[in-house]
Amino acid sequence: MDQAVVELLIDNIISILANEASLLRGTRDAIEDIKEELKSMRSFLVDADRKGVGSEGEKTWVANVRDMAYDVEDIIDNFMYHMNRQRIGGQSSWILHHTIYFPRNLWMRHQTATKIQKINGKIKGAIPERNQRYGIDRIEGTSSKDNQKWVVRHAESSLFFKEDELVGIEKKRQLIMDWLMDGEPHLTVISIVGMGGSGKTALAANIYNNEDVKKHFDCCAWITISQAYELEDILRSLIKEFHESRKETNPADLNSMNYRLLVKTLVNYLEKKRYLLVLDDVWDTNLLDEIKVSLRDSCFGSRIILTTRKEDDVACHQMGGKHHIHKMELLLMEEAWELFCKKAFSSSPNGSCPPELKSFAQELVGKCDGLPLAIAALGSLMYSKNMSEWNEIYNSLNWSLSKNPKLEAVKSILLLSFNDLPYQLKHCFLYCSLFPEDHEIRRKRLIKLWMAEGFVEQDKRSMPEEVAESYLLELIFRSMLQVVERNEFGRPKRCKMHDILRELALSISEREKIGVVHVGREEITDCEARRISIHKTDGEVKSFTGMSKLRSFLVFNKSLKTLPSRSKMLRVLDLEDAPIDELPDEVFKLFNLRYLNLRGTLLKKLPNSIGRLLNLQTLDITDTQIKALPHGIGKLQSLRHLILHQFTGNWNDFKFVIGPRTPSNICRLKNLQAMTYLEIKGDLLKQIRSMTQLTSVVLSNVKAADEMDLCDSIHNMKLMRYLCIVVTNAEETLRMDALLSPPTNLQKLVLAGKLEKVPLWFHSLQSLTVLFLHWSRLEEDLLPQIAALPHLRRLDLTNAYVGKQLCFSTGFLQLTSLRIRNFPQLNVIIIEKGVMPNLKSLDIISCMQLNTVPKGIEYLQNLQELLLESVSMELQNRIEGEGSVDFPKVQHIPNIYIR
Repeated sequence: MDQAVVELLIDNIISILANEASLLRGTRDAIEDIKEELKSMRSFLVDADRKGVGSEGEKTWVANVRDMAYDVEDIIDNFMYHMNRQRIGGQSSWILHHTIYFPRNLWMRHQTATKIQKINGKIKGAIPERNQRYGIDRIEGTSSKDNQKWVVRHAESSLFFKEDELVGIEKKRQLIMDWLMDGEPHLTVISIVGMGGSGKTALAANIYNNEDVKKHFDCCAWITISQAYELEDILRSLIKEFHESRKETNPADLNSMNYRLLVKTLVNYLEKKRYLLVLDDVWDTNLLDEIKVSLRDSCFGSRIILTTRKEDDVACHQMGGKHHIHKMELLLMEEAWELFCKKAFSSSPNGSCPPELKSFAQELVGKCDGLPLAIAALGSLMYSKNMSEWNEIYNSLNWSLSKNPKLEAVKSILLLSFNDLPYQLKHCFLYCSLFPEDHEIRRKRLIKLWMAEGFVEQDKRSMPEEVAESYLLELIFRSMLQVVERNEFGRPKRCKMHDILRELALSISEREKIGVVHVGREEITDCEARRISIHKTDGEVKSFTGMSKLRSFLVFNKSLKTLPSRSKMLRVLDLEDAPIDELPDEVFKLFNLRYLNLRGTLLKKLPNSIGRLLNLQTLDITDTQIKALPHGIGKLQSLRHLILHQFTGNWNDFKFVIGPRTPSNICRLKNLQAMTYLEIKGDLLKQIRSMTQLTSVVLSNVKAADEMDLCDSIHNMKLMRYLCIVVTNAEETLRMDALLSPPTNLQKLVLAGKLEKVPLWFHSLQSLTVLFLHWSRLEEDLLPQIAALPHLRRLDLTNAYVGKQLCFSTGFLQLTSLRIRNFPQLNVIIIEKGVMPNLKSLDIISCMQLNTVPKGIEYLQNLQELLLESVSMELQNRIEGEGSVDFPKVQHIPNIYIR
């Protein structure tokens, strides 16, 4: 992990060199020198990591390297802070620059260069001295290799589990056995995917050992893959396993065979056999590509089972023939309890939990969050403990993975997943542990935080937001984060960390000084970590001191009113939902600040001095009492995300979204990607056509007379993905016929206002996934104009049509969610057979003239949820109860809600 810290710091230093060349005069040579030295240091750490050096002396030295890298970051950040103060001082700063700042800057450059040269000398002396004193070049590392061997042995021990040691596998086992023996003649690959410790190997082993399975195949082999495998060794093991499964003698010269002979031997042996091969714990697709030449499809019904933690590439990798994927779900509470009791109370009568321990035990099991490996380890830890020991563990209620030998299996297996991450993803993963336990982390919030922290690599072909989202998807695919909710596009909307992964991440973060979590009320002093996260406490934290190294301050405590002082290097200030009604002046002197989250606070205004935060990338003031943005906002040229909107919560009213007034100079922000509320006044619509980087915008107070300016501006926004337009009031007409070609990548469109007719360009929305029409009151039928849109998944119509009948006669092939709300005259909905075949959710709200269920609703066989809200009693009576008139038409729907 130290290597990852240094790599990230080197990247940040290189970025500073590239972006701030003019400010670095007089120090550039020193910084270039330290940059080269850090690169050498990184190479040294890579070598140490490769050799698996794990002595205490080595760990101490590596920690010193990390601390020196942090010192370099402090020196450069402090220099940049002082050099940029004059840029934020307004008109008077020019005079100050020539009378006070200029000589001070010369002195600052000299001081900085001296400090860097001094620390550079330390680094240059430390590496050779360390080599000489401890002889690292002569050390043959063992800890890393030994850990991998231990994990392999642990995995293969699953082959010897007894049937009664396993819990909750019956349905999973039957599903996979059906795939194994379904009669398909072509080679079939079955991927079992899940996080470390989720029971993948145990399930595969149970199936592999099944006698019915063994009889079905001519020969079988089980190979556990280590992260550092040798292909020839794997091929030899395959040949041995296949021969031994048939009680045959291995080829005599097997150990002397080269790669070509091994492949030839294996191909010849399997040529006319139906074989079963299990590849356990596969880490990358290279192995699959290398080995599949030996595993040809002889059309005898052979099967390959592979277990993996990586869903995106390994689990989906094609090796020919059919492919099935089974995702491991975590255990339900009853299953978790059964497994725990098997381990903790095996010596008790009937293996049951003593009554006096039940409440303790159930809470401990809840901490495992359904992870079988953790439940089994915890059960073994608690076995034969007395009441005093139970009390001690219950009261601490944390895993202490580094202190409990019984939990070493959990730590070792989860560490494999962590160590396999690229260094940027290591930081991103550890960062998630700063959120509270079980916290549902918003995707957009996390992406903006990662960007502000400098975790996201620069890529000329992609925007930073896209790169950051790819990191998130990678962590999800690797089973390091769990998706809690997805949006209309199928993208993760909220995710969370498994409790035990979070404990592991926190322990690494604290050790590496990356971040700490504070949950007490006492004064926080001398924080060496770069980030601190304040969680729920019994009262208010008294004060913060010794925070000079702090880069990020996050609050998840709704009683916190105190902010850290003397933290001038802050990059992230996240105060979401904190009861703060005023920000201290120090906040607006934080030149390095990149992320300021004030969502849900009690703030009523922002001062004009916010214009000093020249590096700010994200400003979030959603759900505050701020009525207007100050003129200084127009100075924030680095701003990418301006989050302003508030939803009123009443969708039956015309006004469903509001936000603060914005000054006219908002159009100067050429790097802005998202602006979630902009009230149109004067010639603002003409001015925003220059904001060509916008991907998401809400425009309010639009008038019919604005048509040409509105359409011209939208036509210029080629990158637009989300567009919301709200007219002045319910009686104003929204005119957009002048828009000849909407943005090609438009995915979500919200139009609020009266439409005289369906816009002619609707049919060209080939990327559209979500369409909201609000108070459109169309007189012509909208549905034929949008039925053929190829990607439309969600359709929300509120007072969008004044007719009496809605007929879905064709198309809507991808639609999964349909909401029909506030149609005052609607009395018939018709759904033809074959239309909306993938619809899962149907909401009918405030349609009082509708007295029957939609005709053809029985055709919607994939419908999972029907909501009827504020509808006539006649309609309710037609479906309530098995004897009701229309019950047979809706009985296939699992969830029906009537409100």
